[in-house]
Amino acid sequence: MENVLKYFQFSDFKIDQSNTFSGNEIAYSEINPTHYLIFEKKNKMYTLYVSKYLNRKEIAVKPPEILELLVENYDKSIPEHRIAIRQYLG
Repeated sequence: MENVLKYFQFSDFKIDQSNTFSGNEIAYSEINPTHYLIFEKKNKMYTLYVSKYLNRKEIAVKPPEILELLVENYDKSIPEHRIAIRQYLG
């Protein structure tokens, strides 16, 4: 999973303080200045979302304007899971 996070330039994980992700750790990668892919880490499982914030400073601090679940229990060995990231980050 570490390779996926590095390859797609996800941020380091930090604790969500917005209560959107139940205080779990999240990491994000920028699609554009207002849209982001977010990985939520809960125990050893990862969930992938696409989200909209006014800017990156709001991530993990304020709830997103839009949050859409893309993949639960992300597994890099499943092609559909990899495609879910590539459709946003190429």
